[in-house]
Amino acid sequence: MTRSTSEDVDGYLAEVADPDRLTALVRIRELCRTELAEYEEVMAYGMPAYRRVGGEPEIAFASQKQYLSFYLMRPGVRDAFEERLADQDMGKGCLRFRRMERIDFDLVRDLLRATAAAPGEVC
Repeated sequence: MTRSTSEDVDGYLAEVADPDRLTALVRIRELCRTELAEYEEVMAYGMPAYRRVGGEPEIAFASQKQYLSFYLMRPGVRDAFEERLADQDMGKGCLRFRRMERIDFDLVRDLLRATAAAPGEVC
């Protein structure tokens, strides 16, 4: 999917044609809504994102052509999880999930909890 022009996350998800991807994205969204309960859910850079009220996005996710991306925009959290992230397909600021059945939702949940635990620098 190219950058979405949807105004909200429901619209974004409605654009996802692949049922396996949609299931994975919905589960990531549910984790975000649970673990980032005090955050705002917004569309930023054409993808769903989560930010502290009035702040910059700290978490985002997107359906890309070859994979799902989970953007972790807090370097301090990435550093704290360096060992657990070592075996993951990582970009500069994102986890890439090429196979939906191999998404480590426990890792995603733990990253969200660490993000919510305290404010920090956002890249």
